[in-house]
Amino acid sequence: MRFVGIDPASKTGFAAIDEDGVVLRGKELTGLGDKDPKRMSTLIDEIIAHIRKDDVICIEGFPFDTQKAMFAGGLHWGIRNTLYKRGFTYYEAAPNAVKKYVNVSGWVGEVGRKKRLTGPQKKKVVMQAVYEQYGFSHPSDNVVDAYILAEIAKDLWTVESGIECAINSGYLSSYQAEVIDTILNPVAKPKKKVAKA
Repeated sequence: MRFVGIDPASKTGFAAIDEDGVVLRGKELTGLGDKDPKRMSTLIDEIIAHIRKDDVICIEGFPFDTQKAMFAGGLHWGIRNTLYKRGFTYYEAAPNAVKKYVNVSGWVGEVGRKKRLTGPQKKKVVMQAVYEQYGFSHPSDNVVDAYILAEIAKDLWTVESGIECAINSGYLSSYQAEVIDTILNPVAKPKKKVAKA
């Protein structure tokens, strides 16, 4: 059995690990060319070509803020639609949950003097946290994020399979257990009330 993480972007991170967390595949996927729809279509095909029948998949959720929103939205939906059409199911982890899974909040410093990490700073901190926690490193932050997603997929499968009572047994840290619980038991957001004229 493989556990797969997909971090959708123009350079999509892909990682597959086995039940012991051994990395079977870790690479960036880019599709062909730099013009859409060819690039996006071939990138989705490339992602799907790396998926196997019994893979347990976790994909990063839609980015909250991106300079290339149209491409990101199209790619995210394209991957999900193709997985659906091919009969694959998948878990979804919000971008902040991926960072939280390795205990990175995006802030550094003491209370009252905290500084928000941005772009490359945050990516470096995440890459360091993954190395310290799992011993995994890769030059691409996209592949590192995909690796975290693969670990999330493995732990979600473990919890849902009842192999271990992972959330209460100490198998997961408290911050990891929160992420797993949020994915398995999402809370519906209240609907906004529309003001009457």
